Amino acid sequence: MQNLLKQIVEMDQKAREITDSAQLKKANSEKEVEKLKEELRRSYLEKARRRIEKNEPLERAAAEKEWKEKNSKNEALLKKINDLYAANGDRWVDEITKRIIGGIS
Repeated sequence: MQNLLKQIVEMDQKAREITDSAQLKKANSEKEVEKLKEELRRSYLEKARRRIEKNEPLERAAAEKEWKEKNSKNEALLKKINDLYAANGDRWVDEITKRIIGGIS
């Protein structure tokens, strides 16, 4: 009976040691995974920042080119509108005035 109790106590101690060891390994693994996760995150952000720095001049040049093209089109349209007004403005004003006055009487 004494021998049986001793075996049970020893088995319990071994089970506790195994459990404690497993919990310690689990905690260490979780810390390692968290550390790896942070390293991957930092690495990804660093690569992304380098890519942004590399592409920024190209993107800026493309945006500048697009802005210049649109600005040229806008200036051409504005010139066309101003030319039309210069050629027809007096006639348009007279026509609008006649229509308004004609509509009132």
